[in-house]
Amino acid sequence: MREQKKKAEEAAGFLKRRNVHAPRVGLLTGTGLGDSTDAMEIAEVLDYTEIPHFPVSTVAGHRGKLVYGRMGSRSVVALQGRFHLYEGYSPREVTFPVRVMQELGVRVLIVTNAAGGLNPNFQPGDLMCITDHINLTGENPLAGPNEEAWGIRFPDMCAVYDPGLIKRAEKAHGEGSRPIRKGVYTGLKGPSLETPAEVRYLRQIGTDAVGLSTIQEVIAGVHAGMRILGLSIITNVNDPDSPVPATVEEIIAVAESAAPRLAATIQGVLTEEDL
Repeated sequence: MREQKKKAEEAAGFLKRRNVHAPRVGLLTGTGLGDSTDAMEIAEVLDYTEIPHFPVSTVAGHRGKLVYGRMGSRSVVALQGRFHLYEGYSPREVTFPVRVMQELGVRVLIVTNAAGGLNPNFQPGDLMCITDHINLTGENPLAGPNEEAWGIRFPDMCAVYDPGLIKRAEKAHGEGSRPIRKGVYTGLKGPSLETPAEVRYLRQIGTDAVGLSTIQEVIAGVHAGMRILGLSIITNVNDPDSPVPATVEEIIAVAESAAPRLAATIQGVLTEEDL
């Protein structure tokens, strides 16, 4: 963990020299959701390959760029694309950007993802606030020696997703023709998608949406003492009795079409003065 902290400090130092100064908010965008940063007033854009020790995105729909600027009334550092366990990255590599954000001074972490809906009331294109999660990846980024400067050994997980931020998201989204959803997100390791039997099991344990990301970064964010807002775009709805194959291209298309609504919701959250 000490080596990871040193690398995070070096990456943060590089970004500070590139005018990324004391962002209050960190934003992690998921598959096909790079356009959710379109509402930002951009001051700096960097490829991940330019940043010391940063992993590289290898998945379609992840641009691999760090964007710094303002959204709403807040300074924001946004990552267009994340890293996944199924790419072969370790939990610590997946969460490295969160640690860099921590070194930069980020206190609010907004994570977005494209997720499969398991709640039969959901529809493709819906926006869901994550109220809780289930970690079925078999991995945890805090395993191993603890870095005391980053957080305590046993962080409590009883209130991971900030209720105040969820209320702000609901208010920002408004009523409209598509009400915002709320639910439990389950994270799997992937990259294979769920079998019908697995979908039935996930429903039985209380899953509303399922995906292959988010969990590791959120655990690191809790360890870092960040307030967290999780937002999922429901790209498809899984019916185990009438399964329909899902393709990455279809998932990306739905996510991209919903990205403007996601951006408007995030911007509304960040315009609140007492964030």
